[in-house]
Amino acid sequence: MNNFWQGKKILITGAAGFWGKHLVKNLLEKRKVSEGNLFLPTIEELDLRKWENCQGAVENQDIVIHLASKVGGIGLNREKPGEIFYDNIVMNVQLMEAARQANVEKFIGVATVCAYPKFTPLPFKEDNLWLGYPEETNAPYGLAKKMLLVQAQAYRQQYNFNAICIFPVNLYGPGDNFDPKSSHVIPALIKKVSDAKKEGKDYIEIWGTGKATREFFYVEDAAEGLILAAEKYNKPEPVNLGSGMEISIRDLVKLICELMDFRGEIRWDTSKPDGQPRRCLDVSRAKKEFGFRAKTDFREGLKKTIDWYEKNKPNYA
Repeated sequence: MNNFWQGKKILITGAAGFWGKHLVKNLLEKRKVSEGNLFLPTIEELDLRKWENCQGAVENQDIVIHLASKVGGIGLNREKPGEIFYDNIVMNVQLMEAARQANVEKFIGVATVCAYPKFTPLPFKEDNLWLGYPEETNAPYGLAKKMLLVQAQAYRQQYNFNAICIFPVNLYGPGDNFDPKSSHVIPALIKKVSDAKKEGKDYIEIWGTGKATREFFYVEDAAEGLILAAEKYNKPEPVNLGSGMEISIRDLVKLICELMDFRGEIRWDTSKPDGQPRRCLDVSRAKKEFGFRAKTDFREGLKKTIDWYEKNKPNYA
């Protein structure tokens, strides 16, 4: 299927982000895509909240992979819900409409596990996306991203526009965002433990009760999965992309402390929210439709992420 990319002009929004960098690396090194065929604008170069920028971005492009989003952890979601909703929904709607008008061959929209209802039966199946309202702290983000699916299905029905929508779970890995203002749980915990060791603290404080569970997806696996979806999947139904594993936040903290040799006390701030009670995806559709299965062992992936941070943490001081 590598011929899929041959000679095609490809726009990747969010290419400078965590997932985007690994996606570009995969395309260049594994798919042998020519660098000259990739258009990788940054948010500073192209604000996709402006309609004319979306029109310019898709001009003469064959494939659009839309990764760009305004996203963060529970803290950012609680602080800026309106901004997160507006920025994401405007970018999504305008970019897909511009791509349709420009006769783009294929549009790959990336949604989020946050779109699932708060109490979705486990494992999360794509058919359960509409069973209820998302967890409150990330509902504005989740619903804005969920509209990618509605728009993709509507455009396929009315315009025969080939748009697909992927629902990934939380990513982690080397190069993740470790900024405490906007990072997700794994990088936030790694930084917290590293800082405690550096400062000689004998404890760390963690939000919530530790009872919530999450699924984590190594970023290199995520890049491969998204590329396989682009190459092989052309149907209206949404597709989960993840590892299919589940771990409690309490066990995750213990594992990170073990890998980082931190033996201090773990204090739980139960006044802070846990977020969605449980998260684990049914990933059977991705395997059936385009042969994807995650390969990276979680412990090994965590170790690589920690090692990367320890070598690069001055950048996040």
